[in-house]
Amino acid sequence: MHASLSARYANVREHTSQLASPLSAEDQCVQSMPDASPTKWHLAHTSWFFENVVLLPFLPGYQVFDPSFAYLFNSYYEALGPRHPRMQRGLLTRPSLPQVMAYRQHIDAAMEQLLSKVVELSPQALALAELGLNHEQQHQELMLTDALHLLSCHPMLPAYDASFARPLAHPAAMQWISIEDGLHTLGKPLDQPGFAFDNETPAHQRFVQRFQIANRLVTCGEFLAFIQDGGYDNAELWLSEGRAHVLQDHWRHPLYWLEPQDPRAPAEHWQAFGLNGVQALDPDAPVTHLSFHEASAFAQWAGARLPTEFEWETASSHPDMLDLHGQVWQWTRSAYEPYPGFVPASGAVREYNGKFMVGQQVLRGSSFATPDQHSRHTYRNFFPAAARWQFSGLRLAKDY
Repeated sequence: MHASLSARYANVREHTSQLASPLSAEDQCVQSMPDASPTKWHLAHTSWFFENVVLLPFLPGYQVFDPSFAYLFNSYYEALGPRHPRMQRGLLTRPSLPQVMAYRQHIDAAMEQLLSKVVELSPQALALAELGLNHEQQHQELMLTDALHLLSCHPMLPAYDASFARPLAHPAAMQWISIEDGLHTLGKPLDQPGFAFDNETPAHQRFVQRFQIANRLVTCGEFLAFIQDGGYDNAELWLSEGRAHVLQDHWRHPLYWLEPQDPRAPAEHWQAFGLNGVQALDPDAPVTHLSFHEASAFAQWAGARLPTEFEWETASSHPDMLDLHGQVWQWTRSAYEPYPGFVPASGAVREYNGKFMVGQQVLRGSSFATPDQHSRHTYRNFFPAAARWQFSGLRLAKDY
C-alpha cells in the first residue's frame, strides 16, 4: 500500500511539471484575472500543502525550505496563518521559477523520506498524503484552465501546446433515457474503499422523482443554433442574474469562441481558441466554457432543463449514458450544499470544502483536463453561476 502511494506521489508530481513545461517563466508568473492563479503559484502552493499539512506534523526533524513561503503560498487556510491576497498572486515576481522548482525538489525528497517509513506512518498521515495527491490533481486541471485564460488575453492568441488534442466525444443522436422514481443511495459510503473528498459524504438516501436525461452532451453546433435563434437576446430564457451578465458583460457566445463578421454564418465560419490555439469550431464537439446561466438559458430554449446533481448521479450507472467523464464538467440545477450528516474533516483541512457551501452551483462528471483516475460518479465540483473559464458544458434533462 505504501509503496503504491509513493509511486503515485512521484507520478502526480511529475505530471504537474509536465503540464507547466510548455509555458515560459514569464507565462508562469502572470495572473490574468482574480479567479485565476499563475502557474508558478500552483507549483509552489501544491508543495506548500505537503509541507504544512503532511511533513511538518509527521516527519520528525523536517526543515522548512523557506519560512516566507508559509505566507506567500497559503491559499485560504485560516488555521495555518495569514496569507498573501489572492488577487495579488501575479505580483509575486519573487521567488523566481528556479527557486520554486527547488522548493518542489526539497518537498519531494522529504516526502520520499516520509513515505519510506512504512511502519511509522499513521492512518492520519496516510489519509493526508492521499488528500495532498488529490489536491494537486485538482490544481493540475486549474493550471490548464488558468493558462488558457492567460493566453486568451494575448493579442496573438498563442497556443499552450499546438499538438494538444482533446479526446473525441462519442457521436450519437440525442436520445432520452427514462429513469423511474424511487429511493436512491447517493454519495460515497464512509466505509467504502477508495478516496473521496469530504463533501462527497456521507452516503444518504434521496427520493428522486421520475425524469428523463439526455444520453449525450450538448454540442457546439446545437449551441450555435441557440445563438443564431437570438438566444442571448431573449430575456424570457434567462435567470435575472444571468440576464444582467449578458447585458453588462456583453455575452454573445461561449467564452473563447471567435465570432465571424456575420454571426449568422454557418459553423464552418466560426472559430474557437483552445489549448492548441485557434481552430475551426467543431460543431460535433461538446460545447464548453459556459456559465451556469448560459447552460440554463439553452436548456429553456431547448424545451428542457438542467438535471439536479441527484438525478445526474442516479442516471450515471445507466449503460446508455455517454461521455459522463473526460469531456466537460456538466452544470446541474443543484446549489452546492452539505449532504445530510456532513461533517468536515478535522484539523486544518476542515477548511477544504465545507466553508464554500454557499452561493455556488454543483457540476458533475469531469473534463478532458481532469487527470486520469481523478474522476468518479460521486465527485462534486462547484463554481459560481457566472464562471465561464472552466471546461464546463451541459447535459439536458426533463420531466415526464
